[in-house]
Amino acid sequence: MRIAALYDIHANLPALEAVLREIAQIGVDRILVGGDVVPGPMPRKTIERLSNLNLPCDFIQGNGEIAVLEELAGKPATGVPAQHRPILQWTAQQLAPADAGLLSRWPPTIQMQHAELGEVLFCHATPRNATEIFTRTTSEQRLLSTAFAGVNTAIVVCGHTHMQFDRMVGNIRVINAGSVGMPFGKPGACWLLIGSDIELRCTAYDLEKAAETVRRTNYPQAREFAEHNIVRPPAEEEMLRLFAGAEIK
Repeated sequence: MRIAALYDIHANLPALEAVLREIAQIGVDRILVGGDVVPGPMPRKTIERLSNLNLPCDFIQGNGEIAVLEELAGKPATGVPAQHRPILQWTAQQLAPADAGLLSRWPPTIQMQHAELGEVLFCHATPRNATEIFTRTTSEQRLLSTAFAGVNTAIVVCGHTHMQFDRMVGNIRVINAGSVGMPFGKPGACWLLIGSDIELRCTAYDLEKAAETVRRTNYPQAREFAEHNIVRPPAEEEMLRLFAGAEIK
């Protein structure tokens, strides 16, 4: 069984379309969408595109979906800085009731038995919640005593920090799928191909054309998203430094 794991799309529809074209070319049996489909500049079109795939597709919630649903419910979004509230408010306004209902039904994790790789646990950030931060440099012992305590699957696939890695945490192989729509590091649309092994992939697409498409939306941070999340993403080392102060203690 070949599975494409697509994480952190952030409503970047051109990036998603590029990955879906590559998936169609190489062939997969199933798609796993690992959360944070929203927020982002084209939320309704992105949800519609994912809802009409011609392949079996599983979804899990990310912190982005949780925050948007809290906004729709009139609750303060948990752990969201004030400067990001306009993005959540705008995203919530774009969604139809059916979209919100769909997002609310996505589970926090999915576990699958893969014929060649064994048990695979898909989560957004860590096995225990959708918001915790860890990276390729986070202490293995710290992870074993916190977010990965009691995890007994051979493989965990996650996202959330928008940087791909493939590392061991004890006896668990932990792979970060990176981000389709908002990668940190080199530009492109990052995802995983899971088959007889797991392959970190990054699909090239027309960045300038995608950036112009985003600029034409009324997304509150359209220009910033176009320039700093599509054309010139932040460097991985810069983001590792920023995340160091917020990672699991």
